[in-house]
Amino acid sequence: MASDKDFTGLGDLRATPGSVRPKTRIGRGTGSGRGKTSGKGHKGQKSRSGYSRRPGFEGGQMPLQRRLPKRGFRNIFKKDFSEVNVGRLDRFGAGTEVDSAALRASGVVRKLGANGVKLLGSGSIDRPLTLKVQGCSESARRKIEAAGGSVEIVSLKAQKKEPSA
Repeated sequence: MASDKDFTGLGDLRATPGSVRPKTRIGRGTGSGRGKTSGKGHKGQKSRSGYSRRPGFEGGQMPLQRRLPKRGFRNIFKKDFSEVNVGRLDRFGAGTEVDSAALRASGVVRKLGANGVKLLGSGSIDRPLTLKVQGCSESARRKIEAAGGSVEIVSLKAQKKEPSA
């Protein structure tokens, strides 16, 4: 075990000598080496106060992001679901009621999507489960109902309000 002499407190920490230079104060007379134009040269846009060039600006030339052809499509109505396959539900016992909170607690879903959980049909299930999820594919519904279970589509907001009521 280390003795008290070996301990260095946070207040004792210092920068390595020579690693930190003093800030150059510009516009403090010609003798300072950074006087008169203060390192900005003569005239022009960059010498003015308040100048800041926006990202992608190419001096008035047509910027690259406008010269290149645009491709693809971004669906602004896309739903963000955490997807769970039917085959991953084998960790729940028969007759269990499974909702998004139970899926998260058991580790089947690591991060809950903004629109909740959607059930997909990959894999198989051999026990009846009552599922309360936000989305379900037709093949997943068929497999769960064939095993004797049921699927109920509920909104994520309604599901979050239930435990506190």
